[in-house]
Amino acid sequence: MNFAVPAELDAEIDELLTHYPQKRSASLMVLHAVQAHFGWISREAIEWIARKLELQPINIYELVTFYPMFRQEPAGKYQLKLCRTLSCALGGSYKLHEHFCQKLGLDAHQHGSQTTQDQKFSVEFVECLASCGTAPVMMCNDDFYEGVNPAKADEILAKCK
Repeated sequence: MNFAVPAELDAEIDELLTHYPQKRSASLMVLHAVQAHFGWISREAIEWIARKLELQPINIYELVTFYPMFRQEPAGKYQLKLCRTLSCALGGSYKLHEHFCQKLGLDAHQHGSQTTQDQKFSVEFVECLASCGTAPVMMCNDDFYEGVNPAKADEILAKCK
């Protein structure tokens, strides 16, 4: 196995474990730490985390596949997350998704996250971003945008270049 966790991350995870009564209880926090470092959760990372927490890999895999915030593939440098719940859908988030996909050469009809060939952008629908009154809303990495229309979408893309 070629997967290696840097000593700093291993120490951070060891410290995290001290905050929980059982190692298993730290599973989500360890997954977040590993994804924050590597950008995604690989099969090798799942196996490493399972060993670290004295669990079976399936116990970690079921968390990775259940929670939508965990990625099993590398994401782009800029992650465009568009709300798809009712208010945003009615406000135009599906048209916004099509706009981003067209601009970035992605398939607007494909389900799930998509990443451009150059690994610069990922586009995906997410559940509620908690700003229904300003729909459609989206995030680009940690930046939040409200009332996004195609012109504003183009401005967001231009800031990323």
